[in-house]
Amino acid sequence: MWNSSNYGNDLNITKALAESGSHSGACDGDIAELRTLPQIRRQLAKLEPENLRRELSEYGAWDEQELADHEANLLRWLWISCGDIIDQN
Repeated sequence: MWNSSNYGNDLNITKALAESGSHSGACDGDIAELRTLPQIRRQLAKLEPENLRRELSEYGAWDEQELADHEANLLRWLWISCGDIIDQN
């Protein structure tokens, strides 16, 4: 299943993986685990830091200092993308 943004940030994962990263309760540990999967690592490695920062800034949830951390942005974006995939399907 695909999640695609206006900034060219794309993610293709199964619905089961998306569900493991988006559920009630804390998702931090599950997102960190998803981040280690080779198929996800490869996709995240292709994301441009500036495009990711711009996309996340639109949510208004993080300040510029927080958005300067690319590794944290990857986790944020993966969590959001899992939720978007679940919501779309």
